Amino acid sequence: MAQDKKLDPETLALLQWCEEVEAAMVARGAPRKDAQQHIEEQAEWFTDQFYEGLTPEQAAAAAMHD
Repeated sequence: MAQDKKLDPETLALLQWCEEVEAAMVARGAPRKDAQQHIEEQAEWFTDQFYEGLTPEQAAAAAMHD
């Protein structure tokens, strides 16, 4: 996918973090499609968790109520 403009480092870090959250959710048993959908639907909540300093594993656990 071609991008018209480059993303800033902070946005890139957030996207990488979300990919790690997705992987952590899959490792906990969530189907990848469901994990992706949940992250997309709850983007604001996950963004808040990123800025609050949660690790991807902590965010996945909170999202899955572990």
